[in-house]
Amino acid sequence: MKHGLALCLLCMAGLARAADFDYHLNAQPVAEGVYAFIGKTEDFDTVNGGNIVNTAFIVAPQGVIVIDSGPSQRYGHQMRQAIARVSDKPVALVINTHHHPDHFLGNQAFAGVPIGALAETREGIARDGNAFAENLYRMSGDWMQGTEALAPGRTLQAGDLDVAGRRLRLIALDGHTGADLAVLDVASGTLFAGDLVFNGRAPTTPHADVAHWLAALDRLEVLMREAGVSTLVPGHGAATHDAAPIRQTRAWLSWLTQTIRMAARDGLDMNDLLARPLPAEFATLPVAASEYRRSVGHLFPAAERAVLEGGQ
Repeated sequence: MKHGLALCLLCMAGLARAADFDYHLNAQPVAEGVYAFIGKTEDFDTVNGGNIVNTAFIVAPQGVIVIDSGPSQRYGHQMRQAIARVSDKPVALVINTHHHPDHFLGNQAFAGVPIGALAETREGIARDGNAFAENLYRMSGDWMQGTEALAPGRTLQAGDLDVAGRRLRLIALDGHTGADLAVLDVASGTLFAGDLVFNGRAPTTPHADVAHWLAALDRLEVLMREAGVSTLVPGHGAATHDAAPIRQTRAWLSWLTQTIRMAARDGLDMNDLLARPLPAEFATLPVAASEYRRSVGHLFPAAERAVLEGGQ
């Protein structure tokens, strides 16, 4: 009886926290003039409201540059309020690093501001954005109220870009999705890696091409060495001053693909694969078990087909 009462009280406390719909966004300085909002290393739920993502902004001489807008219209508005507490400069540009919903569904709050992304990201948001919003509503509930997809109106390309008196280097990659944009703030040496890099959280793979992703990680690690990168802001997890999150993401993806490929070659089925325990290296990584299950669902069918077709 006492256990049931305690569980009920915990549930009520969770509902109370969600009821105020406050993301409690706290702008953390990560470099000179650069701030990040670090999300939780969790799955989407009705308590966190989808706040499992990192977003960021740069205070440039003539304005503010926003890197990703978060998982909901409500998040985007609260993000703008948090930015205004740091700087009264206008937002000059919002950049969407890729087309996963936790990175762009706050765009509505920046209506009237230029929003840019790679061409394939723009197309993906226009095509899938509202379906993503509906799915996130099922997972996060009324935090998503009023949220609709607003596709970027500006196409970004690889190369240097001057925004509001600040020089950015845009690096066009792929692997986590079909188009992944990394952004280097040259003045501060801060690299925003988007979801190509996870820190202290198992990576997600719904649109992954893992071979391309691993190649992208190699390019980012070289960039960190050669371009004087001093701060790395991953798509999920804490910012760091070294390449450890790149290596952690690579280790997970390499283990995952090798495990799936070997299971397919050995004639195992998906249930056999799902029954395997995680190695000690990853067993305590947040959401590792759930992301492993999802990744097997995403990637194992293709590995089976490759074996049947004699390709691997």
